[in-house]
Amino acid sequence: MDIKHLQYFIEVTNFNSFSKAAEHLFITQPTISKMIKNLEAELGVELFDRSRKKIVLTDAGRILLEQAKLVDQAFHNLETELDNLLELKKGHIRIGLPPVFDAHFFLKIIGAFHKVYPGITFQLLEDGSKKIEEDVENNDLDVGVIVMPTKNEVFEHFSFMEEDLMLILPRSHPLANKTEIHLSELAAESFILFNKDFVLNDRIVSSCNLAGFHPHVISESSQWSFIEEMVASELGISLLPESICRHLHDHVRAVKVVNPSINWNLAIIWRRNQYLSYAAKEWLQFTKAQFSKTNLNR
Repeated sequence: MDIKHLQYFIEVTNFNSFSKAAEHLFITQPTISKMIKNLEAELGVELFDRSRKKIVLTDAGRILLEQAKLVDQAFHNLETELDNLLELKKGHIRIGLPPVFDAHFFLKIIGAFHKVYPGITFQLLEDGSKKIEEDVENNDLDVGVIVMPTKNEVFEHFSFMEEDLMLILPRSHPLANKTEIHLSELAAESFILFNKDFVLNDRIVSSCNLAGFHPHVISESSQWSFIEEMVASELGISLLPESICRHLHDHVRAVKVVNPSINWNLAIIWRRNQYLSYAAKEWLQFTKAQFSKTNLNR
């Protein structure tokens, strides 16, 4: 049995005639009669009482008609939903974002995409790069923004931002008036870092080790605004991305770090060799194009 058998059966009941149903379906009467016979043989019941001049449904025929209409409606719904997906009228995209980067331009891109495809919805989840990678790998997220490098054997990616980390100091700190600071000068300082779900934590610790010391970490957080407040309260120093520093208040100061400088490269990742929805694929293409335009205009 396939959907055509049920649809032909429904048409015969609609017209109460094999010949009229066949004419409406642009097929021959023997064809539709044969299909109904095949359907009866498969189900093991008679669907029509053929002893009368007029076509009359049997009890089995009435039961099948009721269920056939439900199946036919579900099939049409399926076709509509698939068309909506293919035409990007509907869809849902799950995106992981680290709370440590300035998402202003990124969210503008999502807003521009939403204007073009208003039926597509978004779920934005904030977390550290390590957790985002894990969630994309486990298909709990479609795409994610992470700090490079990533696992190339697992993820496809494209990079869209590279910038330095800046030292964040309270205004009263003796080093606050310098234009640049060697990382080794911070050996005796107390550090406030992002927690260990963030790749930046590893990046800062390894850079300090290269400069000849292991940082004394007194506190960790997942929110840069809270780190800023702790620095302003003279609890310690921190390192934040340059784009974030543009949003800091004047009770802290951002200073360039050298020898070595510490930078980060942000990228969007998605799972290699795994199904990606039409909506997510279109969003990736749209986002790549927007970032390309921005880079060309710089």
